[in-house]
Parts: sequence; structure tokens; C-alpha cells
Amino acid sequence: MSKLTTPPVPAPDAVPCCPPLDERPLTAAEAERTAVMFKALGDPVRLRLFSAVASHPGGEACVCDISDVGVSQPTVSHHLRKLREAGLLASERRGTWVYYRVEPSVLAAMGRLLTTSAP
Repeated sequence: MSKLTTPPVPAPDAVPCCPPLDERPLTAAEAERTAVMFKALGDPVRLRLFSAVASHPGGEACVCDISDVGVSQPTVSHHLRKLREAGLLASERRGTWVYYRVEPSVLAAMGRLLTTSAP
């Protein structure tokens, strides 16, 4: 059996662009994108999975390394798909396993949104 790898699947809207909340009101499009991200993180299982991927050594995690969150494997897959759809994770299939990573731009954008703007 060959070990085929598929190219990484980038997270949709991997660079959510929003200014710090105290800089100016968000546009409708910015608010929609941001709400999708926070809605995805509003579930405790998704937040644990996101944290497990973000903190995993090497910056990426195989689904086999992060699936111990107290729910069934199909439920883990469902939650990981929701995080990908929200633009929070990117994935890459390697053989039978899927590896997930948090794009640095996503963390930077989320951090920027929640900081105060410079005076």
C-alpha cells in the first residue's frame, strides 16, 4: 500500500480581518466572519479540540492524538469539521490519518480583535 499524501486543505477565510473592537465598529461582513469563529469556539468540546491542536508539539496534531475528549470518534470528526468550516483549522490527509493545524494568522487575528488599539 502506497503512502499517498494530499496537499493541505487551507482553512477557509484563514485570515479573518477585523480591527481591535475599540478601534471602530465592525462592518456587517467582519461581524459575520467573527461570529462564525466565536460560535465554533462556543462549544466546550470544540474549544478543547482547538486548544489541543494549537498546543500540540510541532504545531499540528493527528486526529488520533486529540480524540480523547469524552465523545465518540464520529462526534470528534463532526466538531473538527465545524472548526475547519469556521476557518479556525486547516487539515491534511496523510495515509489514513488527518492532521490538523491552527494557522498562525488565525490566532494573530483573534488576538488582535481582542486587544485595545494603540492610543
